[in-house]
Amino acid sequence: MTLSNSDIIELTAFRRDLHRRPEVSGEEAETARAVAKAVSDWAPDRVLTGIGGHGVAAVYDSHQPGPTVMIRSELDALPIVELSDLPHASEIPGKGHLCGHDGHSTILLGVARLLSRQPPAKGRVVLMFQPAEEDGSGAAAVIKDPAFPQITPDWALSLHNMPGVALGRAWLAAGPANCASVGLKIILNGATAHASLPETGRAPTPALSSLIDGLRAMGPGGTMQPGFRLATITHLRMGEPAFGIAPGEAELWVTLRGLTDDDLNALLNQAQTLARDLATQFGLGVAFTVHDHFHACNNAPEATDVLGRALDAIGVGYDAGDMPMRGSEDFGRFGGAGAKSAMVFLGSGTDHPALHTQTYDFPDDLIPQGVAIFHHAIREILG
Repeated sequence: MTLSNSDIIELTAFRRDLHRRPEVSGEEAETARAVAKAVSDWAPDRVLTGIGGHGVAAVYDSHQPGPTVMIRSELDALPIVELSDLPHASEIPGKGHLCGHDGHSTILLGVARLLSRQPPAKGRVVLMFQPAEEDGSGAAAVIKDPAFPQITPDWALSLHNMPGVALGRAWLAAGPANCASVGLKIILNGATAHASLPETGRAPTPALSSLIDGLRAMGPGGTMQPGFRLATITHLRMGEPAFGIAPGEAELWVTLRGLTDDDLNALLNQAQTLARDLATQFGLGVAFTVHDHFHACNNAPEATDVLGRALDAIGVGYDAGDMPMRGSEDFGRFGGAGAKSAMVFLGSGTDHPALHTQTYDFPDDLIPQGVAIFHHAIREILG
């Protein structure tokens, strides 16, 4: 079973309408309402809303024993200005669907159309439209939601479009797919002084200098191999913008990455220990906050094989590409919650604008391709 031409036309129009009205992580109320209304037209047995914030889950239940297969997409856009002259360009200042989540969610709506015409023979399919992927909070919130036990998956499958990879090609491999990462904010507190008498205060300057060098040394990056760790300093602020004041406080933001959750946790502990030791050495107070925590994303062999056979069935060639990737993906938490999970990276075109750039737009040609991948996977698992 495949999408009809009218299906593709309607889905493309829906995707472009979502693109016009982007909402960022945690604010996806209108996007969720639009998705819930659209999927309700295609005969799910249940539609759950408000999961983990603005999440929507459509359940297709055979009412026969069998596993639960979750197909997951994302609802959120980015706080980036879109710079394009497309007729469906963002109408919301400072926000844009510049990662393709509008397309991913539209693919799930295409899957809903096929499921309404041919329900699963056994078990259940859950179409999970997840909120807040971009800041790493959405999957955790969905899993913690009281409604999640009603839809806990045995299998979890997802895709992401991938600019730079040719249309009709994909990246797929078992094992590590995306790094774990976290944002660490380090706050150093001392005492200000007159700029002519800096010795009478406690400036964070020497501690900050040593902290920068130390973080870089403990997270050097390099090739993606076991033990990979990367520390990227993303923001620095020290004191007031004045020439007459020796600063008394500073703030450093660093993004920490590891190939595994254990690698990341070790790097986080090491970074905090370094900051505490330097604070003690220079007579400063120190505090931390953590942000945007993404777990490592690993492709389970069984789920990877299912996606591989689906790609074979629709004639999409694939290889491991640049996997595992340094970038992070919130999907990894579903595997950590016990599902056999895997994500495939579907080529958007070798010359397509990169993700998170101001001229990016999801390629509509991927809608029927993505629907076919998930449809084949569902049929293999559930019949």
